[in-house]
Amino acid sequence: MYATRILRAAQNGKPNITGFDVRKFGKAAHGARYDPWERNEAWRYTGQFSRFNRFKNAFPGLGIASVAFAGYCLYEHLFIKDEHHHAEGHEEEHH
Repeated sequence: MYATRILRAAQNGKPNITGFDVRKFGKAAHGARYDPWERNEAWRYTGQFSRFNRFKNAFPGLGIASVAFAGYCLYEHLFIKDEHHHAEGHEEEHH
């Protein structure tokens, strides 16, 4: 039997041949959860151990290094001129 037929049957009030009730499953899935160790494990996800702080501290100095490298590339491109021109006339100088 096709899933659409089953869904239509459930909407019309006919019994479902599989015995699976989507509404009961949804209510059971969204019920309150109880974790007796939740209070003891809360420190792992707060303060310096929060997800943001763990990521931020994973690469110390990456932001400063990126800005410094971009600044150096910009300086080299604008102010340092290559006087050698290795590709032009290289063959003629050595003959």
